[in-house]
Amino acid sequence: MADKVLIYSRFPKSMLARFAERFELLDTGGKPARELFSSDELGGIRAMLTAGGTPLDAEAMDLFPKLGAIVCYGTGYDGIDLKAAAARNIAVGHSPGANAASVADIAMTLMLATTRRILAADHYVRSGDWASSKQSPMMRPQAGMPGRRIGIYGMGEIGRKIAARCAAFESEVGYFSRSQRDVPYQYFPTLEMLADWCSVLMIAVRAGPETQHAVNADILKRLGADGYVVNISRGSVIDEKALVAALTDRSIAGAGLDVYETEPHSPDALTALPNVVLAPHIGGHTLESHVAMQNCVLANLSAFFEGKPLPHAVKTA
Repeated sequence: MADKVLIYSRFPKSMLARFAERFELLDTGGKPARELFSSDELGGIRAMLTAGGTPLDAEAMDLFPKLGAIVCYGTGYDGIDLKAAAARNIAVGHSPGANAASVADIAMTLMLATTRRILAADHYVRSGDWASSKQSPMMRPQAGMPGRRIGIYGMGEIGRKIAARCAAFESEVGYFSRSQRDVPYQYFPTLEMLADWCSVLMIAVRAGPETQHAVNADILKRLGADGYVVNISRGSVIDEKALVAALTDRSIAGAGLDVYETEPHSPDALTALPNVVLAPHIGGHTLESHVAMQNCVLANLSAFFEGKPLPHAVKTA
């Protein structure tokens, strides 16, 4: 009999296909598990698969008295109450670095689209303004990448890949993280100092209480009128109200966002602004990334059911 795995978050069926070949899946479709499965079924659950951003607290864990493993699809695990899991001897796993290259690519895409005003340029062509030689202030020359100062907030797997890509564009790279890393880039001891120095702030830090609204009105002001912010981390890292205000009064030049405080993000004041480029949280959404993340999930679940430590366990230190 196949081992049972509860699918706690909503996932497309195509993303679960490989897991269904190995395990018996109890798929909630993102709905409360108690609405779909009996207490007896839930009482026997030993492992679950979830999206890292889906809230999973102590009360939710207590619905599954035999739960021994929470496996996150992707690198993030900010929705998991790690202290509650540890207190219940529940192992937590994820897919570290599996989508780092893809997320770094979307970071570069958003930065270039924002700083070079690609959306405005696209409209300029489609509207016929270019063909009619109509002047547009949005088409004024912009600063290029050589010599541009790129500040990276967070120097983990994704931050390192962003830095390498920026360096290849002949940009200066600086960073701030919890500790100084062994990397060939300038280190800044505070986020404030990094924001004062750079013209583009790339957010690649892990979400958590210590990074909640870390990029606030003060940090945005420090970027200045020619500054840009790009977020491929989690929406919680930016104070979204402060960002809307900064974009509206042009105290910063623009923003590129793949993540938001509330997802999916509905049209609002942010989406109405012309100086922001938006994507629907697709940073890690490539064929290669999904294969890599699924490999990590399979390795974690297989190890758990075999009584072995998770090979891709969350490291809290």
